[in-house]
Amino acid sequence: MSVKLSAFRAHAGRVFAVACMVTAICAAVSLAAAQQSAPMLSDTDWQQKVRDDAKRGQLDDALALIEAQIAQHPGDLEAHGWRGRVLAWKGRWAEAEDEYKTVLLHAPDDVEILCALADVLLWQEKLPAALESIDRARARSPSEAEVLLRRARILRALGRTAEAHADFKKVLDQDPRNSEAKSGLASMRPEYKHELRFGDDIDSFNFADTAQRQSVSVKSAWSRRWSTVVESSFYQRFGEVAQKVTATSWFRLSGSDWIGVGAGGANDHGIVPKCEASFEYGHGLRFHNPWIRGLEASYQQRWLWYAGAHVLTLSFGQTYYLPRDWTWGLTVNGARSGFAQTGVDWVPSGSTRLGFPVIRRLSGHVMFAVGSEDFAQVDQIGRFAAHTFGGGVRFQVAANQDVQGYVARQNRSRGRSQTSYGVSYGIHF
Repeated sequence: MSVKLSAFRAHAGRVFAVACMVTAICAAVSLAAAQQSAPMLSDTDWQQKVRDDAKRGQLDDALALIEAQIAQHPGDLEAHGWRGRVLAWKGRWAEAEDEYKTVLLHAPDDVEILCALADVLLWQEKLPAALESIDRARARSPSEAEVLLRRARILRALGRTAEAHADFKKVLDQDPRNSEAKSGLASMRPEYKHELRFGDDIDSFNFADTAQRQSVSVKSAWSRRWSTVVESSFYQRFGEVAQKVTATSWFRLSGSDWIGVGAGGANDHGIVPKCEASFEYGHGLRFHNPWIRGLEASYQQRWLWYAGAHVLTLSFGQTYYLPRDWTWGLTVNGARSGFAQTGVDWVPSGSTRLGFPVIRRLSGHVMFAVGSEDFAQVDQIGRFAAHTFGGGVRFQVAANQDVQGYVARQNRSRGRSQTSYGVSYGIHF
């Protein structure tokens, strides 16, 4: 019995040894196959692959490759720098900032990383910190064009225009064809704080006499946060004459947020609101991609009181800032009209506007709208449907003067129509 047990144990041992050997051979073959199918990339190869993915817009693939490199080599500063760049391109600026700061703990004199950190700080509107970072880069590379351009952008955002002008000028001294330095110097023209504007508007109807409005307004930027507009308008409409005065003030809560409040009154004669009030809140966003440079979104609310009616309007507007100084605006309105004889009614309307440069000093826009935004009691909003199309131009006569003009056509139900056109002249000082 003991001989059989010993033989069994010896046989089991041989089986176990063979199994271990087979397992080891399989593991070695699998590892060799994996290495053959996915060879390790050299430092040059993986960085080139990241560049190629980024050029194709495949940022997630680039980030996955970088993460794999960091997992294998946690101390690879090049990989951490690339991780910061890709995170910045994806709009994850706070994470990119942390990544750049991690690199700078080990390489405090890296000019490229200092510039990249200054960029994400600028985009987050952390202007003093951005200036500190770019000044560290300038101390190590005082004449490099990319450093000077970044410093000029930050100084311009801080309102230190003289210093920004000097840095743009240094870049042009090195490279007279540098387009950003040229446009930067052009933007350093004197900042006018006030605008005085005179305007004349005419509305021609196929069912009533022509109406006119003359206006004079003063717009003032008292500081980087506070601005005002005061306007006086004179109306001749439907055989009546009226005068209205309005005042609006805007205050910037931050670099991206603002609020506005306004009020007005008139000797209305039944053709304009006898009093009005307004409120606005807006928020701006900055993007860094080839299609949209920025976005401003706002909510507006207006109360209009006529002799025999009251109107509340709610407006949601968005303005997209596109490449080459193009803009695209969308606005949706809701008007709650209350008339003494007909009760309360809600009326929707909307509009879109596309602005574009034409030639030097000349820009234009086209627009289209549905509904109506004319709340005069005689026009009876809520009693007709309409669509409007038109356009306008703006010509910069001189650095401190411009002329603007527009024309619009509104077709209403029941065969009615309105043609509007106007011109204004502005002086900046």
